[in-house]
Amino acid sequence: MITIDLPVIWAFIIAFAVFVYVVMDGFDLGLGILFPLFPKKADRDVIMNSVAPVWDGNETWLVLGGGGLMAAFPLAYAVLMPALYTPMIVMLLGLVFRGVAFEFRWRTRSERNKWDLAFAGGSLLATLAQGIALGAILQGIRVTERHYAGGWWDWLTPFSILTGISLVIGYTLLGATWLVMKTDGELRARAYHLSWLLLVAMLCAIGIVSIATPLLSVQYTQRWFGWPNIILTALVPIAVAAVTALLMRSLANKDDYKPFFLTLALFALSYAGLGISMYPYIVPQTITIWQAASPHNTQLFMLGGVAILIPLILGYTAWAYWVFRGKVRAGQGYH
Repeated sequence: MITIDLPVIWAFIIAFAVFVYVVMDGFDLGLGILFPLFPKKADRDVIMNSVAPVWDGNETWLVLGGGGLMAAFPLAYAVLMPALYTPMIVMLLGLVFRGVAFEFRWRTRSERNKWDLAFAGGSLLATLAQGIALGAILQGIRVTERHYAGGWWDWLTPFSILTGISLVIGYTLLGATWLVMKTDGELRARAYHLSWLLLVAMLCAIGIVSIATPLLSVQYTQRWFGWPNIILTALVPIAVAAVTALLMRSLANKDDYKPFFLTLALFALSYAGLGISMYPYIVPQTITIWQAASPHNTQLFMLGGVAILIPLILGYTAWAYWVFRGKVRAGQGYH
């Protein structure tokens, strides 16, 4: 008889939703962070138009991940949210500012620069808050009798600031390689130049975070360097080196599409490293996915809905990207 481990399935569903959000919204936020580096109005209009058809559907995956966490792992949700109230509120405010700015900048001529600032600032705040929240989770959350036992500022540490800055660099690289893929001319050439600089910065960030993470806990160290785990975990840095070599080659050859998708591969490998560090804990070192899981019938009922919902979301998202494929040029797009 085959036994279905629903908590494991739901852990992968939530991890998948969060990763797709990073993929879909990462370059979008990265473009906002890059905005001040492109002062020309025409360039900014092209940048906005490159994501106009798809940007407002990207947060669907964030809602799915957060809603899935609350329903499938209510104990983890009840512990994590009080620990992360501040970065989560900042993230939501950042997303609100950039969403409003996206619409209003096309309609307000006299104050366009102010809305551009709101777009860039909101993107930076949202990204930094996401990275800080990730670092706060990784460094561990104090739990006493199934309740959050930490303070209001426990999330703010040197490590969480490091992960926040690292995510800003990573999203910005995604944004630069997106521009390489979607634009041409002087804008594309500048995006290539920025991609080189940001790739170096991202590799440094990956290296520093990779060194710092095992130092947070003995369990992290054992999971990465203990025997026989090291046989499998060693494949991650090897794969990172291989993808980096391919990415550098694609940038040197001035390819259109390869830099963006290879950058996504770097994110996927970093995400795999995060999974290696955390699994099977959903609240690191404290609560496993089985301890946090909702009742079996609840998870089984939701699984039926998700089995329909996820293919639908993937389908319309793929269709939108396919319809609006190709280069974006000045004077075309959203107005």
